[in-house]
Formats: sequence, structure tokens, C-alpha cells
Amino acid sequence: MSRESEKVAIIGGTGPQGKGLALRLAMAGTSVVLGSRDAQKAHALAEELVAQLAELGGNAASITGLSMEAATQAASSMVILSVPYSAHDATLNTLKPLLTGKILVDIVVPLAPGNPKAVEMPAAGSVTEHAQALLGDSVPVVGALHNVSAITLNDLSRPINCDILVCGNDLASKKQVMALIDTMGTKAYNAGLAESARCIEAITPILIRLNISKEVPFSHAGIRICPPQH
Repeated sequence: MSRESEKVAIIGGTGPQGKGLALRLAMAGTSVVLGSRDAQKAHALAEELVAQLAELGGNAASITGLSMEAATQAASSMVILSVPYSAHDATLNTLKPLLTGKILVDIVVPLAPGNPKAVEMPAAGSVTEHAQALLGDSVPVVGALHNVSAITLNDLSRPINCDILVCGNDLASKKQVMALIDTMGTKAYNAGLAESARCIEAITPILIRLNISKEVPFSHAGIRICPPQH
């Protein structure tokens, strides 16, 4: 399937992370459908994002907004889940019957309630593993995009400033997700099976702690894999 014909759904697409991903993917030529509990809100935001990209002088962007159920059904093969952790399970239980034949890209991090500098991992070990257990083996779950700032994604004047670690139990699905991430101008790395999400998701609160610290001269930093200099 060509990138132009690929349609990716972003569930929770009206939130900061989902909005930034929609902009980056649409800029790269992927058709995006925002999914929300409020279809009218998703539709209105989609029109705003299309207008924003048009002002930048790029090619006509394809971003539409639907209910989260309709968006899931409209996706060609990939559905990105970008909802608050508190809504994670309820959303997946609603969408589970519609995810057959698609890849779920879970970007949710289990930040502790009231304390974004800590995580509360589910009993399964990570959100990625929990989602795979909830959906069953028929729906491959790929964990990705946990460590990139929403502000970074939405700042289209600059490239994404970090690498992306991708994990999951199905290699073909991981490769498909990595190829999509690469179109956004950053580098995706295969970080192993779904259990690797235990480490990857836990990096996010560390980054948040650093990014809000007065002792470091930056904010919105991510992580980068640094090959040796030869």
C-alpha cells in the first residue's frame, strides 16, 4: 500500500499528542483520521489542522475527524491510541471488536495520578503488554512514541529532536510502524518484544523530571541513540 493511500487513525486525536502526530503524519503524506468520543470536536479540529498546514504552503493535507469507532473502522491497517491512561482500558474495550485485522500502536504511558514524574505500571508489566493481553493475540500491539514531547510534535518549525523506540511481539507489525515513524523525519529502532515497554514507558517520567528542572538549560528533550564516532 502506498503512503498516499494509507489511512491512519489516531484515537484521542484531539489531545496534544494526537494533534501533533496528525500534523507530522499529514505533512509526510499520510491520510489521517482523528477519532474522538465527540465526533464534532474531531471534525472541527481536523479542519483547523488542514488550514494550519495549508498556511505553511505544503501539499494539500488529508485530515478528517470522526467518532472513535468510525475512525477505527476507517483505518487501513494502523490505529494509534493516544488517550489519557485513565481512559485506556475503557477505550480499548469499546474498540476491541473493530480492531481485527489492524495494528494497535499504543503510545500511552502510565503516569502516576497527580505526579507526572512517576509511573504506576499495570500488573502485566507495562501498558503495551496490558493492551496485548486485553486484545488477545489476534490484534498485534506495538508500543511506540512514548518519549517524544507533544510540544515537540506540534512545533512544525523544527524537526523531531529524538529517536523513537518501538517494541512488540510481532516483527512484521513493528516494521510497519517503524516505516511510518521514519516518514516523519526521525529514526525508529526495534527495541525488542513487548516486555521492553517496561523500560521504555518508564523513561517518560524521567524526561519530564529533567525537562521541568531548573538545573538543566533545556525543555522538551527526548532520547537519542548515539552510535560511536569513528
